[in-house]
Parts: sequence; structure tokens; C-alpha cells
Amino acid sequence: MNGFSKEAPIITKNEVFNLELFFDLSADLLCITGYDGYFRKINPIVSKTLGYTDDELYSKPVSSFIHPEDKGITAQNREYLLKNVPLLNFENRYVTKTGEIVWLSWTSMPVESDQVVFAIAKNITHKKKLEDDRNTLLANLTKINRDLKQLTYTTSHDLRSPVSNLISVFHLLDVSKIDDEETLEFINILKSATENLKDTLNKYVDDLVRKDTSSIQIETLNLNDSLRAVKQSLSTLISNSKTTITADFSEVEKVRFNRNYLESILLNLITNSIKYVKVGYAPTITITSKNFNGVNQLIFRDEGIGFDIEKVRDRIFGLNQKFHEHTDSKGIGLYLVHNHVTSLGGHISIESKVNEGTIFVISFKD
Repeated sequence: MNGFSKEAPIITKNEVFNLELFFDLSADLLCITGYDGYFRKINPIVSKTLGYTDDELYSKPVSSFIHPEDKGITAQNREYLLKNVPLLNFENRYVTKTGEIVWLSWTSMPVESDQVVFAIAKNITHKKKLEDDRNTLLANLTKINRDLKQLTYTTSHDLRSPVSNLISVFHLLDVSKIDDEETLEFINILKSATENLKDTLNKYVDDLVRKDTSSIQIETLNLNDSLRAVKQSLSTLISNSKTTITADFSEVEKVRFNRNYLESILLNLITNSIKYVKVGYAPTITITSKNFNGVNQLIFRDEGIGFDIEKVRDRIFGLNQKFHEHTDSKGIGLYLVHNHVTSLGGHISIESKVNEGTIFVISFKD
């Protein structure tokens, strides 16, 4: 080949040997192709990757080994090479002799005077496989999220009618004819809980009909007020289970968040703590707040049965994930908690040990 300047340094036989050794031992695909579209020289990794012998690769145009769907775009880019324009980081697919697909990323430099192209390719099949897996996972998560949203909307919407009927019954009930104070107290509790349920359902429907997260209302919330509302809605459950809830929000009294999301988080964490209490013990819950490096946090602790965090860490916030045999466990609560926190830019972490309880740390976005 005569594409080198007369002033180019003389290459010794030993240097030529080293260049050949470098060419043969390279883990990347190295090749020289002619402007006619045929391989002129290839290193061993080319035939190893594509599964063809050197003779088979030399005897056919390079385009015959390209995936049919990529031949058009490859031909278009090859036109640039023939106009003496280098090709950088071009990705296309090749089909091996066994029919497998290999993704290659090319850097190609034309030498117009010799009518050849020097090219280096990296096998990026593994990278593409990871991208495909990630895209599939994202598609599945998007579908799950869409289905869950539709399920929540349908459930919230359909439950409003019976709840409204129940409220109507309370309004029709003539409590003046009831003399027993304990019965009157139970009726008031049921009426209050039913009205709270109706408000919650209405708020859920209102939130769900909004098209995106940016439309969800963010406001300054008093943590004591939110906890008080949740405790009121769970008053019977808390009382019957003899649950003790200790709260200290003196360091951070208020956070910027969505009211329904915050109450849903507290409700799910509290009911989980009551559900998964150690046998023979009354549930004990401690909720505190703090500011850590400028980030407002809510710390939720219980002393329940816990679980081996190392075994379930990757699944803990997944949909339909259950870690204990409990008839009332649906595997949705922690998924909702995680979704509420992260959808508004926050972060949630968890630590737990078997029979030593669980700690949730919720960090709110500024």
C-alpha cells in the first residue's frame, strides 16, 4: 500500500512482527476492508465472534453478514466512508454462522489513496442485552403502575356508594332512643370512621384523575396533625391491639408533602406494625423526626417480628411481595409507601432484624 508519506519512519522487521502480534492478540475486532465491500485482512477475533472461517469471510461481501434490518442504515453510513469521512461509534448487528445476533460498535477510518478502510469494533452484545432487559423491566413496571392506578381508582370509586349509604343510615338513626352510653360511643366511632373513609376515598379519586405527578398538590403539613388524623381513623384497631404510639416531632414539626400520601404512609406503616407484632406482646411504635444534613426525615420504629433484611432487601418494596405467613397480608402496603415517597422525589430506607423490629427512614425532598 502506498498511502504513507515519504518522510514516514522506517519500520524494522521486529516492529512489523510486534504490530502483527498486536493485531492477532487484540480482543477487539480489527479489520481492513476495501472500497469494494470485501474484507482484505481480519484478526482472529473476527472469525471467532462471527463463527465463520477466514476463507468464508473473505469470499463474501461484508454486507452479507449484516443483520437484514441493519443493512440499509449500514449502507447509508458506508457512503460517508467512501467520501473520506470517518465513522465513529456506529452500532449495527451481525448474524453469526449459528444464527445468533451480535452487536458491534465500529470506529472506521478511510484511506482514500489506498481505497481501504481501517476499522475497529467492540462487541457490545452484553451491553445491548442489559439495555433490553432494563427496557423490558421498565415497560413491565409502567404497566404494573398503570394497572395498580386503575385498580385503585376503580376500588376507590366503587366503594364510595356503599360508604355513602352507610353514612345515610347513621343520619337516619335516631340516637335519642338509645340510652346506653357505650352503644352511643360505638355508633359515634363508626360514624366518624365512615365519614373519614368517605373523605379519603374522595381524595384518592381526585388525586388519581390528575394526569401526572406534577399536578399532585404539595403543601406544608404538620406531622402531629397528620398522625392525629391517622390515629383517629385507626382508633378501634389501636385500642383493641393495645398499641402504644410515641411521637416526637420537636426537631422537625412540618414537612412539604402531599397530605393523602403522608397519611397513607403512616396508616400502612402503623397497620403493618400491629399486624406483625411478636406473639404475646403489645405493639410498640416510635415515630420521630429530624433534620439530617439539611434533609427532613421521618423515622418510624417498631418492635415487631421483623425479618432478615439481607434475604429480602431487593424485594422489600416490590408489588405482591410477602415475607410472613399472615392471612391478611396482600403485599401491597410497602409498595404503596415506597411509591408515595419516591414519586415526590423522596427516599426511603429500611433496616430490620428477626424478632428485633424494623426501622423505616423517610427522607423528604426539599
